Amino acid sequence: MRFLKYILICVLVFASCKTKKYTMGTAVVAKEMSVKKVVKKHISNNFDKKTIDAKFKANFNNGKINQSISVYMKMEKDKVIWLKGTKFISVFKAKITPTSVQFYSPLEKKYFDGDFTMLEELLGTEINFNQLQNLFLGQAILDLKEEKQAIEIVNNSYVLNPDVQSILFDAFFDIHPGHFKLNSQSIVNSAKEQRLDILYPSYTVVDEVVFPQEIKIKAKDKKKFTQIDFDLKSVEFNTEINTSFSIPNGYKRIEL
Repeated sequence: MRFLKYILICVLVFASCKTKKYTMGTAVVAKEMSVKKVVKKHISNNFDKKTIDAKFKANFNNGKINQSISVYMKMEKDKVIWLKGTKFISVFKAKITPTSVQFYSPLEKKYFDGDFTMLEELLGTEINFNQLQNLFLGQAILDLKEEKQAIEIVNNSYVLNPDVQSILFDAFFDIHPGHFKLNSQSIVNSAKEQRLDILYPSYTVVDEVVFPQEIKIKAKDKKKFTQIDFDLKSVEFNTEINTSFSIPNGYKRIEL
């Protein structure tokens, strides 16, 4: 079942890119700026291409399993995220749309076909397609315009959090002062002792697009801890992509 765990984490999170990088240690200085302006710059720098065709090296670690696989991601913005994990052979395939989550494991001969309830149970908080898409793009997974935000400059970054935090969880967003993508974002549910941290240690620039070079996802509660690190190996934009997906006959359905 260890490969099923890969699938659960990968659906949660998921031309050469060894070019110019932005890191949290960049020389750009964070100047005093209003919340409204910082949020506007962050939103205006959102990904504006139609498709993504990317390859990552992904390392999974939950304290018991620590292994690396290659993850291929094809994304048609706002429509579909297609993932395939390989380790010499195919480990899993997944297709996520705004209304459904599907995946299967050739090794386990099992499949899942349902909605985002599975991801919400795994995270301990609600998540939807747009939030998952933003996770891969270095954008806030919550709507920063929805709630009035407080702002402060910490370690040369703009740190935003709602003036009035949600009853269910606290949210924090650390925004880079140069390209205004995220350095990190955190969702904390203190009552359930659950925490989700998404870090972006570096970015790369490809075809004038600032895109995450590294994504580190850390999810923990009082019983377990899981970390998955993505390292971008290649990415292309606005190319023809094939996101066809069909579950093979004879696989056993996973009931959650």
